[in-house]
Amino acid sequence: MTTTENRLLVHDGTFAALSPSGDITGAPSTSPDGLFRRDARHLSRWQLTLDGAEPAVLVPVATGEQAAGVLTPAGVRGEPARYTVFREQAVCDGTLVETLRLTGNTGEAVDVTVAITADADFADQFELRADHNDYDKPGADRTCRSLPDGVEFGYRRSHWHSRTTVTAHPRPEAVDATDDGARRLRWTVPLEPHGTAELALRVSARPDGAPEPPEAPATPAAVAARTSADIAEFTAAAPDPAAETEWPELRRACEQGLTDLAGLRVPALGPDGEELRVPGAGVPWFLTIFGRDSLLTSLFALPYRPELAEATLPALAAVQATSDDPARAAQPGKIVHEIRHGELAAFGQVPFGRYYGTVDATPLFLVLLGAFTERTGDERLARRLERHARAAVTWMERHGGLDERGYLLYRADEGGLANQNWKDSPGAICRADGTQAEGAIAVAEAQGYAYDALRRTARLARTVWSDTAYADRLDEAADDLKERFARDFWLDAEDFPALALDGEGRRMDALGSDAGHLLWSGILGQERGERVGRRLLEPDFFSGWGVRTLAAGQAAYQPLSYHRGSVWPHDNAVIALGLARYGLGEEVRRIAEGVVAAAARTGYRLPEVMAGYGPDEHPDPVPYPHSCSPQSWAAATPLALLTALRDTAQA
Repeated sequence: MTTTENRLLVHDGTFAALSPSGDITGAPSTSPDGLFRRDARHLSRWQLTLDGAEPAVLVPVATGEQAAGVLTPAGVRGEPARYTVFREQAVCDGTLVETLRLTGNTGEAVDVTVAITADADFADQFELRADHNDYDKPGADRTCRSLPDGVEFGYRRSHWHSRTTVTAHPRPEAVDATDDGARRLRWTVPLEPHGTAELALRVSARPDGAPEPPEAPATPAAVAARTSADIAEFTAAAPDPAAETEWPELRRACEQGLTDLAGLRVPALGPDGEELRVPGAGVPWFLTIFGRDSLLTSLFALPYRPELAEATLPALAAVQATSDDPARAAQPGKIVHEIRHGELAAFGQVPFGRYYGTVDATPLFLVLLGAFTERTGDERLARRLERHARAAVTWMERHGGLDERGYLLYRADEGGLANQNWKDSPGAICRADGTQAEGAIAVAEAQGYAYDALRRTARLARTVWSDTAYADRLDEAADDLKERFARDFWLDAEDFPALALDGEGRRMDALGSDAGHLLWSGILGQERGERVGRRLLEPDFFSGWGVRTLAAGQAAYQPLSYHRGSVWPHDNAVIALGLARYGLGEEVRRIAEGVVAAAARTGYRLPEVMAGYGPDEHPDPVPYPHSCSPQSWAAATPLALLTALRDTAQA
């Protein structure tokens, strides 16, 4: 489902994107290859040659806990290769471990010249995402020094210091500089008749500020065994969502989703410094904490893996804003949008070190805290995070806009992201004719989240914190918000809610999928909710693979855009949960059938986003060119669909 041939190895905040041969070329791409840790590329070239030539690929390396491929020297028809190379690779704790096993294919001895060309450009991921690299880096210096058994690449800029070490056993016979500044490690490997020989290689990423990781196992197989055990512990835990359905394709999608969620967890710290593992957003661009993504992923997985919520909530509480910082869009009580550890964030060249430009992470934090407490019956987390929850409510009231304007608001012109809801691309919040919203914007779905947050926090106040007066105040605020919303957002002519209100209070009349989020939050009355739910399954909205972010037929519709006509699996998961809340079982089933059919055509790994074309235009889902895969809330989508189907069956 991606437009790249990269093979991915992902675990615990480290990932390697490899070519089918297991190489890394560093060539510009919509999805770059390399070894990445903490938002930086620590290996930008890793190219194998055999006897001075690029090998032929008999078996491409496969994605999983371990990449294993089969290579031979380039040959000609009628002259079988004299030897074969079995290449195995795995990642663990910032380390790429590789084994090259050479096997002779003839009764004659042969000497093989093996070389690996290696380099580390230490590129920040924001440089790789940019259309052009124009970030100024005064005083930056790249170095390379020889080691007894390899080479170390270094990068220093002021206080910033990152390293990548390459070591090998047996040690290389020579390490030569190439014309472009890379290093070529070279061995002469003697093979006896039908004999074998082995090279063991290790690449260790040491980002600035990162703790020294534990020593990785010696072989790819040992790394894969450790990774597999970690994934199995997560996927095999009870309950087993796959056991709750007789639908084989949904079962397989749930299984793949759990496997991907296990690998996408990233390290984080809680309020007391405790070590946690939280869903990172996705590969290749977002393998880090994103407030909105981590919260929605944890909500989708809550009935099956509550430990994700149990980690996400304290991790986000630990970085909740405590002061005003306009450069980071931070205000007291606000929940973080994005945390980055890269060089450009550290030097303030991008604002995303700790960036708070999101209107919805704060209410979603409260929704998850309430949902976790209700689902598990465990009140300890709600008691521990009471101070953080009250601060989040205060942010919604004082800074978010509820008290002054009656709605949660953001300004599209304050810097950072153009839009601060989940549809955060430029131009995503618009009228049907494509005119963009301006000023202080109130997006529809954020008001639903705020309503749900107030309701759930009122229940916590009443049942856990023993503060009836506070609970009554929040319930009254929720009632008022629901009444205002029904008056201000409803488009009578379309019998549908507006996408947003602009700074002048004018309705943005584009028909968007966000209406399904209003069903999930419960802010719509039953009759309107049922009509909205059925409307979302009309042909202009429903592509066949899922509900489009924007209904077709509007001037603003663009099926290959990020948010103006594409299909997002997680968006459909929220919609399905909302439809179930309003008792629309037939509609839930249609969405589930479309999304699961898409999953079956993408190896049961749902991508972040698909183009808005339907099966009537192409028999398979059309990829969005820059989609992340695996991606956490897409991975959790089958779990949410399972919940929605179960809820409608029990209604």
